[in-house]
Amino acid sequence: MIGNANKIVWDLPHVFRFRGQSVRFGTFGSGQALVFVHGTPFSSAVWRKIAPHFASNRSVYLFDLLGYGQSEMRDGQDVSLGVQNDLFAALLMHRQIEAPDVVAHDIGGATALRTHLLNGADFTSLTLIDPVAIAPWGSPFVQHVRRFEEAFGSLPAYIHEAILAAYIGGAAFQPLSRESLELYCAPWQNEIGKAAFYRQIAQMDQRFTDEIADRIPAIRCPVSLLWGQEDQWIPIERGRKLASLVPHARFHTVPRAGHLVQDDAPEAIVAELKNFLS
Repeated sequence: MIGNANKIVWDLPHVFRFRGQSVRFGTFGSGQALVFVHGTPFSSAVWRKIAPHFASNRSVYLFDLLGYGQSEMRDGQDVSLGVQNDLFAALLMHRQIEAPDVVAHDIGGATALRTHLLNGADFTSLTLIDPVAIAPWGSPFVQHVRRFEEAFGSLPAYIHEAILAAYIGGAAFQPLSRESLELYCAPWQNEIGKAAFYRQIAQMDQRFTDEIADRIPAIRCPVSLLWGQEDQWIPIERGRKLASLVPHARFHTVPRAGHLVQDDAPEAIVAELKNFLS
């Protein structure tokens, strides 16, 4: 990551090939592996205020899901939750990462859970932040785009950019800084990115979380759940329900934080991780 007074530049220097497609990832630090998995419509850049705190005694791994951020975007691409867990499992195997601590947000939560429960990946611990995990999920906007993907994909650029900014801005409880909003919107703003933005929404399907719903009590590692008290995307009641299904789960409410806790209260995530991982 390179920053200056006016702009944040986020770079993942390494490339991993998955089913003929490019996936970008980065790593720094040394020690027990700590892997961060982002959600939608974000990228690994959401961890920029959190991941560096662990580089002194951890090997930190960050990557962009297929069809997100700096990873490959292409027409006809499968970027559903049905493929992201296979990608995560393949990346762990590629880097020979065994039993990492995993931190996951939003659909990253579903990805991590599917990787653990369906692909058989062992985790030392799992920290879930406002995850997509149990039904129902998907906002009215998501449901509308799923029905009319083609119409949204042909929107004029200035309308798409306004929708994008409003949608991403709505994930946070506190107003996002201009720099943060630009960073999160950037991958979706050219023609390839615009098509990819609506593609990933159109492929959101509850059946991929339904597939693991009955397996959640069989999670094989300690779990910590953090939930923004003001989350308007996935209400906190859903988090309490999830916590009741996970054996011995820790559950923490983050006040004055929405769905994007990484921007609203990054210090809360850092504090819980340092306590939980110790």
